[in-house]
Amino acid sequence: MSHTKVHKTIAEINERIRAGKAVVLNAEEMTEAVRRMGREQAAREVDVVTTGTFSPMCSSGLLFNIGQAEPPTIRTSHVWLNNVPAYAGLAAVDSYLGATEPVEGDPCNTPHPGAFAYGGGHVIEDLAAGKTVHLRADAYGTDCYPRRTLDRRITLADLPYAELLNPRNCYQNYNAAVNLTGRIIYTYMGPLRPHMRNVNYATVGRLSPLLNDPLFRTIGLGTRIFLGGGTGYVIGAGTQHVPNPRRTERGLPLSGAGTLMLKGDLKKMRSRYLRGVSLLGYGCSLAVGVGIPIPVLNEEIAWFTGVDDSDILMPVKDYGHDYPNGVPRVLAHVPFADLKSGEIELLGKKVQTVPLTSYTLSLEIADELKAWIEAGEFLLTEPVELLPSA
Repeated sequence: MSHTKVHKTIAEINERIRAGKAVVLNAEEMTEAVRRMGREQAAREVDVVTTGTFSPMCSSGLLFNIGQAEPPTIRTSHVWLNNVPAYAGLAAVDSYLGATEPVEGDPCNTPHPGAFAYGGGHVIEDLAAGKTVHLRADAYGTDCYPRRTLDRRITLADLPYAELLNPRNCYQNYNAAVNLTGRIIYTYMGPLRPHMRNVNYATVGRLSPLLNDPLFRTIGLGTRIFLGGGTGYVIGAGTQHVPNPRRTERGLPLSGAGTLMLKGDLKKMRSRYLRGVSLLGYGCSLAVGVGIPIPVLNEEIAWFTGVDDSDILMPVKDYGHDYPNGVPRVLAHVPFADLKSGEIELLGKKVQTVPLTSYTLSLEIADELKAWIEAGEFLLTEPVELLPSA
């Protein structure tokens, strides 16, 4: 596929967006278009494919600055928002609030299973919703920063700087989880009933951003994206990024592979696409809405964005024994189309499937991003550097 007949540039596509002439399809529509007209014609006719996902993304958080709103000045040692501890070891009034940090005093998993009713992800949702939160801080005091305590009510508007900064989002494929033991277990994939009575999964198949650009031909450092209802950017590969996994002939990984590090202005986001999550018996998290535009530069990218749910093979793993003990066994690779159907057959048994990712909101995100582009409100960016790929 190196000798392509279609050659478009991002600059050319942006000109079409400005002129209101760009043809934009969501990823599901593109799958149908490629099936109907073939990859070459689809590459000629379609300029941008929009993707979307809305799922718990634990490696997320808020980088914020509380400013020096009232004298005397302070160099914070410890900071809490709604009694959830933030990390203050950055600078005088810079802090980072992790999405998985529980409220101070939470009994966690004693007794088991813990409810984890409120944590960092919930604080981020509350701030995005315009709610008032309780800011508390203490300090040891210095000559230049003599204040030792701070206690006040704030809203997002009171923070001079508030950026969502997510070290690892948008997994490119991931495990589907079952439990082969005889007791219920509580995991970051949700509760798993004994004797393989449910299989939980967390992706949205052909709508998923990185499954539409599996070799990172268009997604890289500087890619402009939909993040939490506002605009964000890819700022690099995420933690645990695996650049060279085993792949199918379509280039799709057979296991968890690529991840993205993302950032964006929380003040321009919406709580509809940022939701605090409580995972029973496991912890707190944040469900994040992400949409990534894929410029259709040639037939190869048209082919990639024509991916269907039946093309995506997800590894099923046992979280009862294998996962906690580091056993790399894969019970089976199951087409996402089967998982999406609500029931699969695994090891000779029919098993109910349970999604952690919202299909409805994922499609909504892809369509909202599509509307932004069609209205000329969202231009594509040239990645400064492609992420590591095969």
